[in-house]
Amino acid sequence: METTKPESWNTPSEPRQENKKVAAGVLGILLGGFGIHKFILGYTQEGIIQIVISVVTCGIGSIIGFIEGIIYLTKSDEEFYQTYQVGKKGWF
Repeated sequence: METTKPESWNTPSEPRQENKKVAAGVLGILLGGFGIHKFILGYTQEGIIQIVISVVTCGIGSIIGFIEGIIYLTKSDEEFYQTYQVGKKGWF
């Protein structure tokens, strides 16, 4: 019986890191006041704080989420992963 080598395109070369940069960035820009981008990254406490800030400031505090969304999207994939997913930096 002949053994076949798996195709190179079908074998994982290295474990892929989960990168939530685009989702967190877009949601930060569009729904920053609701803290959705924080929940996507696993920052539950920061997400709740973001909601409270937006409610107390009548929506003006949602600019924080907008700015964070832009910051997320301007970072390189590796820098975003190391800063927000490995280093767990909660704000800016």
